[in-house]
Amino acid sequence: MTRIRAVAQVAVPFVWFGMVAAISLLEAPLKFRAPGVTTALGLGIGRLVFQALNIAEFVLLVVLTAAVLGVAIGRWRWAVTGGLWALLLTQALVLRPLLDQRAQLIIDGGRPPESALHLAYIALEGIKLIALPVLGIGLLLRIMPRVGRSTPE
Repeated sequence: MTRIRAVAQVAVPFVWFGMVAAISLLEAPLKFRAPGVTTALGLGIGRLVFQALNIAEFVLLVVLTAAVLGVAIGRWRWAVTGGLWALLLTQALVLRPLLDQRAQLIIDGGRPPESALHLAYIALEGIKLIALPVLGIGLLLRIMPRVGRSTPE
């Protein structure tokens, strides 16, 4: 395995984790507390930020997938990687467009009916925040030399 591949396998999950944590746990809730930010303005900013985040996430997921293709990373690591594909596709292609429609309705002065879409998106973000470091640590441990392993002299 090349060093670039090994670095990508380990770095991508942690970089991705940092992006999701920064945006979902800090930016998203704090923007509505800033002076002068109306609900409509906050929703408009949020739509742009989460669209950009999803694009960056897809790029990172493609890089991660390319880095592990053809490498024996184990079933559970493949399962987590596949799960991340399913999760991100669901967020970006199903939930975010529906949330964007709701946001636009609010921006236009309407009041959408109650919905669990936002909670579903948040739950998937939470799963990512657990899965990414677990995957990153698992990939790191796979490529690290075993501590205490005796080597023939």
